[in-house]
Amino acid sequence: MTTRIKIFIIVLVAGLAACESLDTDYESFLHDGEIVYPGVPINVFYRPGNQRLALAWQPSPDPSIVKYMVYWNNHRDSLEVEASSHDPADTMTVSIPGLQEYVYNFTVHAYDAKGHKSVPLEVENARAYGPVYAASLFNRRPDGQAYTMDGNNIPTLHFVQGDTIHVATVVEYTNQAGVRVEQSLQGEGTAVTLDGYQPGTVVRYRSSYIPVSNAIDTFYVTRYDTFPPILTPLNKALFSEVHLPNDVNVYESGTSVSKLWDGSVGPQGYPNIYHSDGNSAIPHHFTFDLGQVFENLAQLEETGRDCCNNPDRFEVWGIDDLTDAETTLPGNDPGWKDEAIAKGWTLLREVTRNDDGKAPFKVDLLEGAPPVRYIRIRVLHVTTNDSYYSNMSELTFWRK
Repeated sequence: MTTRIKIFIIVLVAGLAACESLDTDYESFLHDGEIVYPGVPINVFYRPGNQRLALAWQPSPDPSIVKYMVYWNNHRDSLEVEASSHDPADTMTVSIPGLQEYVYNFTVHAYDAKGHKSVPLEVENARAYGPVYAASLFNRRPDGQAYTMDGNNIPTLHFVQGDTIHVATVVEYTNQAGVRVEQSLQGEGTAVTLDGYQPGTVVRYRSSYIPVSNAIDTFYVTRYDTFPPILTPLNKALFSEVHLPNDVNVYESGTSVSKLWDGSVGPQGYPNIYHSDGNSAIPHHFTFDLGQVFENLAQLEETGRDCCNNPDRFEVWGIDDLTDAETTLPGNDPGWKDEAIAKGWTLLREVTRNDDGKAPFKVDLLEGAPPVRYIRIRVLHVTTNDSYYSNMSELTFWRK
């Protein structure tokens, strides 16, 4: 019995010694105490930008956190962010500047005042955009109609539908005061009106985009594009008749040359037309005054009579001053064209129609033509093959 008691006491003492040794080893392993991991932030995400990006997260509710550290480039670069809130309902955002146009991986740690850090939170494949992306962008295109004009000759520009990353298209133009101004076509809009536009001036435009819906920066196309020339109709109230030597006369006074700018729409019937007399053989010509000198005369629309004798071939001539411009030869003389050129007239367009000559027919005039005030129409042939009579309903001119 005594022997058993002795053995028990020896085992008990040995066990207590072993426990003391384990406690010492544990303390030695922990050094200053238990390992502490501060709470990690919640819902970390990023927003791309122009050679930068923004990281954002909801703060950890752990009150011991005093800062966050953001690492990238394999921890070679870092940024410290003060823990200004511990409310998970808030959002903390930090901008990461000076990035190349590349895809990055980020690591975020939370730290307490004693330097303990949280487990890492990774943000992978975060993309920064830059000049390569910008170079891939193009300005929105005008649609097929390009523009429309209201009754006061104020143009509205029309563009194709923008895509979801289109932010705006800024249109730059000159107003009536000679000042360059801007109008902005936003988002999914397709039309913008140029209030006070000065006819004949250049219109430029440039579009802007975001690479994704949550981007922090807007990217602009690297260049402006020039909008197709906006043609403004000439004011027909300025037009007046001019009768030069060898000009054809009218059939009767009610069918005057001035019927060609009375504002009628579509083919007209007698007497609401221009109707030549029967005394001047085709080719023959008539002349009129636009009322002022116009540069960049660009287009003509001719509408024929509702029935007959409509020109299917005619010439459009122009000059800015009638001094010494009177031709002496009749319009059907073989030498007439050479004389007209010698007198300073410019052939703006020879028009050929392949229909019955009734409907409105629009043609472009000579690009880069000199300034023009006076117009001469020389009829070469009519659809009925008549040798003397030619008819028209309306003439309309546009300038750039």
